[in-house]
Amino acid sequence: MRRKDMTIPLSRRTLLGLAAGVPVSAALAACGSSGPGKSGGGATYWYISGQPNEGVRGGAVDAFNKAHPKEQITDTTFQNDAYKTKIKTAIGAGKAPTIIWGWGGGTLRTYAKAGQVEDLTSWFGEHPEVKKRLFPSSFAAATVDGKIYAMPCDVVQPIVLYYNRKVFDQVGVEPPKSWDDIMALVPRFNAKGIAPFALGGQSRWTNMMWLEFLFDRIGGPEVFQAITEGEKNAWSQPDAITALTKVQDLVKAHGFIKGFSSITADSNADQALLYSGRAAMMLHGSWSYGIQQTQGGDFVSSGGLGYMNFPPVEGGKGDPSDTVGNPAQYLSISSKASAEQKKIAKDFFATGVLQEDEMKKWIDNGAVPIRLGTEKLLAASKSADFLKFTYDIASKAKVFGQSWDQALSPAAAEALLDNIVKLFQLSISPQGFARNLNAVTGT
Repeated sequence: MRRKDMTIPLSRRTLLGLAAGVPVSAALAACGSSGPGKSGGGATYWYISGQPNEGVRGGAVDAFNKAHPKEQITDTTFQNDAYKTKIKTAIGAGKAPTIIWGWGGGTLRTYAKAGQVEDLTSWFGEHPEVKKRLFPSSFAAATVDGKIYAMPCDVVQPIVLYYNRKVFDQVGVEPPKSWDDIMALVPRFNAKGIAPFALGGQSRWTNMMWLEFLFDRIGGPEVFQAITEGEKNAWSQPDAITALTKVQDLVKAHGFIKGFSSITADSNADQALLYSGRAAMMLHGSWSYGIQQTQGGDFVSSGGLGYMNFPPVEGGKGDPSDTVGNPAQYLSISSKASAEQKKIAKDFFATGVLQEDEMKKWIDNGAVPIRLGTEKLLAASKSADFLKFTYDIASKAKVFGQSWDQALSPAAAEALLDNIVKLFQLSISPQGFARNLNAVTGT
C-alpha cells in the first residue's frame, strides 16, 4: 500500500487494525508502542512499500511471527525516495528500527564506521549454513573492511533494457544491437508520435542507470572503480566525459518522453508508458517485469514485452556481458536495539528470510531469489524465460556493478543525484558535472 498522502507511516499491523474497526487512536498507540528505539516489545523492521514486493516481504514477517509467538516483528513501509531519507535520519538520531533494510555498499560502510549497525561476522561463522545457501557474490556489498555487517536478502536485480514488441513491429524496426542503433531508432519513433524511451526522471536514480551502463560500456568497470577508490579527478577521465556527453546527445535528440523530469518512478508512470505503447523502450530494474505483469493487463502474458542486456558502444572497452544494479538487498541490525530485539532479528535471519514460501513468491513475481538451488523452481515458473534471462545475466556477468547511489557514500551519492538531474536537464555541461563530483569524491 502506498502512503504518499500520510505524514506518519503506519505499520501493516496498524492498517489491519483500522480495517478491523479498531479505533484510530488505539491503533496508532499500538503502532507507537513498538516503534524504533524502544526496548522490548519485539523487533521493528522498515522496508520499501509497493506491490508486489511489499507483499512478499510482509508475508515473510507474518510467517515468522506465526511460527514464533514469543518473538514478534512489527513492520512499517515507506515509498522508495522517502525511505532513503527517513532511514538515514532515524539511524543518525539513534532511533533506527531493529532491522534496517537497505542496499549495502557505501551507505552501509558509513553506518559500520560510525558503529550504528551490528558486526555479524561471528554470527555468520556460528551459522555457516545461512551463508552457504546464498549467492557468494551477494556478500561483497555487505562487507566493510573484511567484516560482514548485513544479511543479503531478497533478489538479484540487474538493470534491463525493456522494449515493447508491438510498437517495434508497428514501426517496422528491430531491437538495438549497439549505441548507434539506439540513436538511429530515436527519430523513427518520434516520427510516429511514440516516445523512444520512458523515464521517471524526477526520481533521479532512474537517470543514473543510463550513466552506469555508458561508463561501463565505454570505459569498462575501471572508470567507476577509480571513482569509488577516491582517485583525484576520477570523474574527469576521458571515457567518463564521453559517457556524459553521449547521454546528453540522447536528451538533445528527444530520446526521452516529453516532461520526463516531472515523472516519478514510485508512481510506476514510467512503466505504464511502456506497456501502453506510448513509449517504445525503458531502462529499468529487473523488478519492473513483475510490475508490468501485475499492472499491464495482458501485455506480458501476450508476449508484448521484450528485454535485453544493454548493448555495446562502438569502440568501447567494456565487456557486453557486464551488468549493473543490485547484487542483492540487505538487512542490518541496529546497534541501538535491545539484546532481545537483536536476538529476534538474528532468528529471523536464520529461519525467516528466504524460506521456501518466500522464494516461490519472488519467483511468481518474476524475480530471482539470491538463494542457491532454485533452478527447478525457476524453470517451473510461468515467467521461466525472463527468470532464466535474469539468472544468466547475473551469473555470467564478468562484472556486476553495484548501483552508484549505493556504492558511494551518502554525501557523494546525494551530490551525484542532484547533478544527474542538471545533466539530464542540460543545465550543466559534462565537464561541469565532473568538476562538481570530483569535489565530493572520497567524502
